[in-house]
Amino acid sequence: MSDSPALPHALHPFLAAALARKGYTSLTPVQAAVADPALTRRDLLVSSKTGSGKTVAYGLGIAPALLGESLPPAGKPLALVIAPTRELALQVQRELRWLYEDAGAIITSCVGGMDARAERKHLERGVHIVVGTPGRLVDHLTRRALDLSSLAAIVLDEADEMLDLGFREDLETILAATPEGRRTLLFSATLPKGIVALATRFQRDAARIEVASDVSGHADIEHRAAMVRPHAIEHGVVNLLRQSDSPATLVFCNTRDAVRHLHATLTERGFAAVTLSGELGQHDRNQALQALRDGRARICIATDVAARGIDLPHLGLVIHADLPHDSEVLQHRSGRTGRAGRKGISVMLVPPSRRRKAERLFAEGGIQPRWVGLPSADEIRQLDRDRMLLDESAFQDLSEFDWEMASAFLSKRSPKEVAAALARVFRQRLPEPEEIDPLPVEETRPPGKGRPADAAAGPMAGRWFELSIGRANKAEPKGILKMLVRRGNLERHMIGAIRIHDRTTEVEISLEAAEKFERRMAKAKPDEVAIRPLAEPAPRQKRKQPPRTRTPELAKARPEHAKPHRKGQRKG
Repeated sequence: MSDSPALPHALHPFLAAALARKGYTSLTPVQAAVADPALTRRDLLVSSKTGSGKTVAYGLGIAPALLGESLPPAGKPLALVIAPTRELALQVQRELRWLYEDAGAIITSCVGGMDARAERKHLERGVHIVVGTPGRLVDHLTRRALDLSSLAAIVLDEADEMLDLGFREDLETILAATPEGRRTLLFSATLPKGIVALATRFQRDAARIEVASDVSGHADIEHRAAMVRPHAIEHGVVNLLRQSDSPATLVFCNTRDAVRHLHATLTERGFAAVTLSGELGQHDRNQALQALRDGRARICIATDVAARGIDLPHLGLVIHADLPHDSEVLQHRSGRTGRAGRKGISVMLVPPSRRRKAERLFAEGGIQPRWVGLPSADEIRQLDRDRMLLDESAFQDLSEFDWEMASAFLSKRSPKEVAAALARVFRQRLPEPEEIDPLPVEETRPPGKGRPADAAAGPMAGRWFELSIGRANKAEPKGILKMLVRRGNLERHMIGAIRIHDRTTEVEISLEAAEKFERRMAKAKPDEVAIRPLAEPAPRQKRKQPPRTRTPELAKARPEHAKPHRKGQRKG
C-alpha cells in the first residue's frame, strides 16, 4: 500500500483511529477516490475490482451522512448496504463494525437463511446501519419491520452480481422505499447496460469513479499456470497443497459433483478440507466457514456461485482445478487472495487440450501468468525434510517429564533410533504426495515460442538403454516413462524414444543425464526392472499383425454380403 495515497486529514477522527489500529498507513485508490471531500454530497457510480478495498471505501463514503461530532441515538436506520450473498453481507457487517467501533454504531444484518424474528427484534430496538441481501430486505419491508424513511445513504455492493442473480425487481422495490434526498453509492466490478440503467433511474448527477483498470487489486497476486494430464488433475491439486504452506487454500471446481469428488479424494488422503456448494444449507455453510476461520480446516473446495463474497483470513493460495468459464470469473476467483496488502498465489491447472482457452482467459484478463511444472513427489519430500529441520514446535516448552522420558528412551535406544522415530512422527502428520507423470514447462508452448532450440530441432542426441520388460509383461510407454522419471530422477525432456519389444524395451536418455542415470541403475534392487546400457538400439522392425479371422459367432452376426457400419450411419 506504500504507493497509495496517505490517510487524508479530512477523515473523521473515529474512522482514522480505527484505520490506524488495523495498520492502515494509506488508502487504496478506490478508498481515496470515494473519501474525497469534494464528492461528499454526490451520488457515486464506482467501477472497482474485487480485492481493491471497496468495503472500507464505502464505509468511508457514507460517513459524512452519518457522523457529525457524534452519532445520534439508534433508531430507524441511517444507512443501508445491499449485497448479493449472505457471506458477503456478513463480511461487510464485520468490516463496518471495526471501522465504526469508536463511533459506537449499531450495525445489524438481514440476510436469508438466518433467524428473521431475531432480525426484527434488532430493528425494533434501533440500529444505525443495516447490511442485507435483497430478498430478506424486501421481506422485512413487506412486513413493515424495516422503515427506510430516515435513510441518509444507501450502498449497492457488487450490483452486477445482483442483476445476474435476478434481483433487479427487489432492488427497485427497496430503492423506491427510500427518501429522495438519500445519497446512493453503486459499486460494480463491471458496468453493463443494466447497471447504467439502474444508475440513471435512481441516482442524481452521479460522479463516475473508474478504478477497474487499476492493477492494485491484483498487484499482490502471482498468477501461475501448470500443464497437467486430464487424469492427473486431482494428483496435481494434492501436490500443490502439499507444496504450499498457506494457512488457507481455496480450490475451485465447476460443478457440485466435482466438488464432492475432490473433497472425498482430499479427506481420504488426510487433508482437513470443507466444501461450499449450492446444495449446502445455511447452517452447514456457516460451519464450514467457521472451521476455516479458526484453523480446524485449511482447504475449501467450492463452486463459483457458492464462493461469491466469502472472505477467508490468511488465504494465500487459490487453485483452479477446473478452468473458469470466462476472464471475469478468473478474476473473481483469484481476487479471493492477495487482499489487504497480503501476497497470494493463483494456480490454474491446464490440460493440454485446454491450453488455448487458458491463454485466452489470461489475455482477456490482462494477466501474464508464469508457466510452471507441477511439483514432483521427490521435490515435496525434500521440502518436507527442510521444513522438519526448521520446525521448532516439538522442542518448545519441554516439561520435566519430557526430559525424563528422553533419558528413558536413550537408555533403551540409540540416539539415531530416537531421531528416526521423531522424523516418522513428523512425517505421519503429512499426507503422502502423488507420483505425477510429468508434463514439463517446455511442452506447454508451441514449437518456436519459448521452447529450447533442441526441443523443436528433431530427435535428441542420447544414449540407449535396455529394460528387462516388454509386451509380454504388459509394458506400455506411460508406465515406463513414469518409472524412469522416478527411479532415474529424470525430467521428462531427458527421455527420448521408447521402443517396446516382446520381452525387452529400449529407451533413449539425453547425453546430459545418461551418465548419472547409468550409475543409479547399476544400484538396482533384485526385485526391480533391470536396466543396462546398449551400444546401439536394435533396428526397428515392423510388428507383424496376425491374420484377421472371424469367429463363427461373428460370421453368423455379420453375413459376408453385409456392409460394415460407418460412423454417423443410422442403425436400421
